[in-house]
Amino acid sequence: MTDKEQFLQIYKENITREGADKLLEFLEKKSDFFTAPASTRFHGAYEGGLLRHSLNVYECLTAYLERERVKEQYKLSVSAETAAVVALLHDICKVNFYKVSMRNSKNEQTGEWEKVPYYTINDTLPYGHGEKSVYMISGFMRLSRDEAMAIRWHMGFSGIEDKNTIGAALEKFPLAFALSVADMEASYFLEGNEE
Repeated sequence: MTDKEQFLQIYKENITREGADKLLEFLEKKSDFFTAPASTRFHGAYEGGLLRHSLNVYECLTAYLERERVKEQYKLSVSAETAAVVALLHDICKVNFYKVSMRNSKNEQTGEWEKVPYYTINDTLPYGHGEKSVYMISGFMRLSRDEAMAIRWHMGFSGIEDKNTIGAALEKFPLAFALSVADMEASYFLEGNEE
């Protein structure tokens, strides 16, 4: 099964609320979601990296939510739909965000200089990161408060906001903390050494 097929299967089986079909149509026909990188030079800096990252976050989040301690101590019970929404769509702000440019690079084998592609940022909607994802999703379907907060704060303490604000958000919204953990695990452990 390809990454796209896996994404579509998870999405269609779990995300059924009003507007989900229109959002999926946007992703498939009016965005580069399935081919975009996840970053310009860090995790997922390759064609399809955003899609792979979204699937990795889904895998990490669903595994995290299955932990008994999470269920008991944090009373965190999350529906399959909510898990799919926050994990698969948390970085939707990165669609139509990168462009391919060219630069010179020395070929290590031949010693010759050659033009190679690389990704640059072309942000046509400078609205932040997590909040931009919430904004974009909300144009198609309604998010619960927990979902919106999880997506907004998924960067956790690696975000640029005031650390006290981040801490308060993660404490008040356990799903935000869970998504942040899943995003970090996917980014640094599953994808950290990708080529």
